[in-house]
Amino acid sequence: MTQRRNNDKLAITLGVEEEFFLIDPETGDLLREPDEGIYEACHQRTGRHKFVREFLQSQIETNTCVCTSVEELRSAICETRRILVQTAEEHGASVLATSTHPFASWETQVVTPGQRYRDFVIAFQESLRRFLVGGMHIHAGFGNRDSRVRIMTALRRYLPLLHALSGSSPFNEGRLTGFKSYRLNLVGNLPRTGLPNALASWDEFDDLVNDYLRMRFIQDGSELWWDIRPSRSFPTVELRICDICTRVEDAMCIVALFASLVRYLLRRDEEGALPQDPPIEIIAENRWLAQRYGVMAFLGDPEQGGRMDIDDYTALLIEELADDAQALGCLAELRHAKEIVREGTGADRQVDHFRLRRLEGDTEAEALRSVVKLAADETREGIGLAEFE
Repeated sequence: MTQRRNNDKLAITLGVEEEFFLIDPETGDLLREPDEGIYEACHQRTGRHKFVREFLQSQIETNTCVCTSVEELRSAICETRRILVQTAEEHGASVLATSTHPFASWETQVVTPGQRYRDFVIAFQESLRRFLVGGMHIHAGFGNRDSRVRIMTALRRYLPLLHALSGSSPFNEGRLTGFKSYRLNLVGNLPRTGLPNALASWDEFDDLVNDYLRMRFIQDGSELWWDIRPSRSFPTVELRICDICTRVEDAMCIVALFASLVRYLLRRDEEGALPQDPPIEIIAENRWLAQRYGVMAFLGDPEQGGRMDIDDYTALLIEELADDAQALGCLAELRHAKEIVREGTGADRQVDHFRLRRLEGDTEAEALRSVVKLAADETREGIGLAEFE
């Protein structure tokens, strides 16, 4: 990152994983067993990135390379999405960036072969069989092991806002759920999910992981599926709470917000002035409000008490983070958060479109297929496909 030359202590590297659905372009339904050529061709074209098979054959995960700036990460996300969309279309499929499919049934899906997935199905049973979800995970590399754990703990208060801005899963199995992110309901059926408790040092985190390993609850640290976690394999903190964003611009906004928060908290940590942690119960309440209402939420204010309109909260936070965003070259991306709050997320657009189609006479099935088409079209936008077609 350019910042590395100016102040190495504030240097941040970034990477993103995105989990996509592969759909039939005619029906909009998931492809139970997509053409194997999609995976093979993606691997051949991967370059500096990675494409990974997911738990279900109807899904595929993209991993960007490690990037040293938000600008570089934008190019990487566009590149991975473009490779996937082009490759899928060449093999008779379309790509959908939503965190639940609006109407597909989990009962018809096919699990990807592999011993690990077989073991998971045996262990988690119906909780995993219904796990028809995708997400976006953002990795930030910075600091030393202890500072990463301290900053992960400090970041927990901001998770509800980061999640609210990403919502893209209002439907599940053909039903309008009433949640802007139903994905978290499904994720929460598995163990070792949700908010981590406050941790003060790497040793404290390491001891916890070793307890899990000693009791044979997990095979490695990657099976702690918290909303945010430090990595034992890489010098990163991984943000895991977010839905996948249908639009690239929204994804880049969340990257910018996360990176700016990391830099802001790094500076506070250097000064020994990290903010006091709210009770985990309060963060969890705000998390539920974000999950339920998205950008229409009124979040609890741990400092002043009462509730705060998420619009006001976002505006104040952008102002507080402006210097860090400027240093990272992502002030415009950060400010886009105000547009998401005022214009809606992918979840809001899906719900609005569904209701409009119903008002105009579509059956529920027709309206749901139209929602899938809308989201698939948005998935194609902003990734530079026209330059390569």
